[in-house]
Amino acid sequence: MEVKTLLVDMDSVIVDLMTEWFQRYNEEHGDDLSVERLQCWQTEKYVKAECGKKIYDYLDAPGLFRELSPLPDAVEVLERLAKRYDILIVTSSRTYAYTEKEQWVNEHLPFIGSANLIFAHRKDMIVGDLLFDDAPHNLTAFRASGRLAVAMDYPYNRSIDVPRVSGWLEFESLLAELAEREEGRRAVEETT
Repeated sequence: MEVKTLLVDMDSVIVDLMTEWFQRYNEEHGDDLSVERLQCWQTEKYVKAECGKKIYDYLDAPGLFRELSPLPDAVEVLERLAKRYDILIVTSSRTYAYTEKEQWVNEHLPFIGSANLIFAHRKDMIVGDLLFDDAPHNLTAFRASGRLAVAMDYPYNRSIDVPRVSGWLEFESLLAELAEREEGRRAVEETT
């Protein structure tokens, strides 16, 4: 399968959402929530009872998405990949995040730009060859559409049977392997 268009999630794939999100919760509730504790996608199962589903209210705080740091190597690898692939950032959002995510992309990823930013909850409906995501439901739905889903490895998505990477340099290597395999397949076809 030739990969031409990459669909890349933003939260916890390009940017480090959980450190800031959980820090705000931990400070207010005197807890020690971390991504390593999450064994499933439902974060509310890992917070204090008095917080419960209010954990998601932190995602509505103005400025949160504007302040997030890129994950290690994300910007540099995306810049290299943008020279070889069509890259679309596909992310879902709540309230203020639409504008803040657009500003973040324009500031940190001008070589991709907000013209290539798509807000969608059903990522499997977006045209692309490969989805790089962390959410179990997105990985499962994209794989079910017959396309390649790659997981940014976290404890909460380890039950999903897709290729997984622990960071951006590993993702770049995986893409290079896929390109090599495709070149080899084409060379075999040409000789037969």
